Amino acid sequence: MHQVQNDEVRQHVRDRYKQIAIQDVSNAGCCSPSTSSSSCCGTANEVSSKLGYSDEELSTVPEGSNLGLGCGNPQAMASIKAGEVVLDLGSGAGFDCFLAAKQVGETGKVFGVDMTPEMVSRARHNASKNEYTNVEFRLGEIEYLPIHSETIDVILSNCVINLSPDKQQVFHEAYRVLKSGGRLAVSDIVTTAELPAEIKDDLDSLASCISGASTIEEVKEMLRKSGFVDISVEPKDESREFIKDWVPGANINEYIQSAVIKAIKK
Repeated sequence: MHQVQNDEVRQHVRDRYKQIAIQDVSNAGCCSPSTSSSSCCGTANEVSSKLGYSDEELSTVPEGSNLGLGCGNPQAMASIKAGEVVLDLGSGAGFDCFLAAKQVGETGKVFGVDMTPEMVSRARHNASKNEYTNVEFRLGEIEYLPIHSETIDVILSNCVINLSPDKQQVFHEAYRVLKSGGRLAVSDIVTTAELPAEIKDDLDSLASCISGASTIEEVKEMLRKSGFVDISVEPKDESREFIKDWVPGANINEYIQSAVIKAIKK
């Protein structure tokens, strides 16, 4: 029964992001349970500016790769170096992958994994059209990564792990694919207060990066259980300013905020 419930959650999330991938998403954002292209937060670039992306970053990625689906800027805090191998969990249309590709250069490699076929197709189209030869997008669930063990230097993720119904398995897989000394650099949502029941039990709220969030201590414990060290989970108070627009009038910012999550594989 538990697996059936998990698959129901995954399918609900997959259906939502399928709709985002196939429509005009110049205005779409993670901030609303609606799949309408009219977003409460503004255009994708306006949303991403609030999340910490620079004008230069926003202007250098392929058109259509930035969907405004995030809660931070993980590649900016990952200290990515030339020649490294990077993996993005829940890569969407490829936004963070394309930014990371410029940092790893021709001698490096970036993999993006996403469970929504339409997102993977969109990302592959963006890569091909713009001749990114050091980026590869793979279809798969982040709980069961289609990546060989101990091959990754850096793992990124932007507001995706909270969507998983089995977060512990996500961190187990992240640990498996990282090289020794490899690092995790994630932007994600954490709870700072108990969510109301009507939000916590709502699949649309989960798919909108709200009700699936864990507490700071829960995230730390899951990372420790997977074997990570040097664990850091730092909530960003300023994120409440854009989070309050995710569900207008619901005061969501009183319960969740974005956090920078970092950890190292021994």
